[in-house]
Amino acid sequence: MKKRLNIEKVVRVLREMEVLQSQGDSVPEACRKLGIKDNTYYRWKKEYGGLDIDQARRLKVLESENARLKKLVADLSLDNAILKEVASGNS
Repeated sequence: MKKRLNIEKVVRVLREMEVLQSQGDSVPEACRKLGIKDNTYYRWKKEYGGLDIDQARRLKVLESENARLKKLVADLSLDNAILKEVASGNS
């Protein structure tokens, strides 16, 4: 079963990984202790590695706003195309 964590929890897990690695654990050992796979850790590290929790929250807000704006642009583009088609039919 896939379990999706929110960005704040991912950042916390990455910080825990840093602590475990500083205590001498290897990446596979630390991943096993935290219950994640190695590939998941590396993907999260690449995407969220340098973020603080506040920055992660801001990223989440910006991503949702971006999705909302993209939908709005798509709707307006569709309306514009329909209006152009109707206008060209009336000529």
